[in-house]
Amino acid sequence: MYKISEFSEMTGLTKETLRYYAEVKLLEPAYVHPKNHYRYYDDGSYFLAVLLVKLRQFEFTIQEMISVMEDESFANLETLLQEKRDNIQLQIHHLQLKINEIDVFLATGREIEE
Repeated sequence: MYKISEFSEMTGLTKETLRYYAEVKLLEPAYVHPKNHYRYYDDGSYFLAVLLVKLRQFEFTIQEMISVMEDESFANLETLLQEKRDNIQLQIHHLQLKINEIDVFLATGREIEE
């Protein structure tokens, strides 16, 4: 079992984030001492924490992360990741269109100067 400070260091999640994740039932401690309320995490918690860190890197919202964690089989995870990937591809496409518009605008400005 790992104290919250140890677990925070292991996972890169701040103690505040871990407390918040417990509050929203996203990642609850494996054990909470009944007298001093210290939180302890186990190896299973570590696996889930690493998954949550990855999901945040992929810009999952808290609600999306809760949805993934509630589906303990992770059956929908692949679908959600594919949707994120598709959205990123669409954003890239829109950004490329903006770049092209800027290039055209710059070229038009150069033609006027000549």
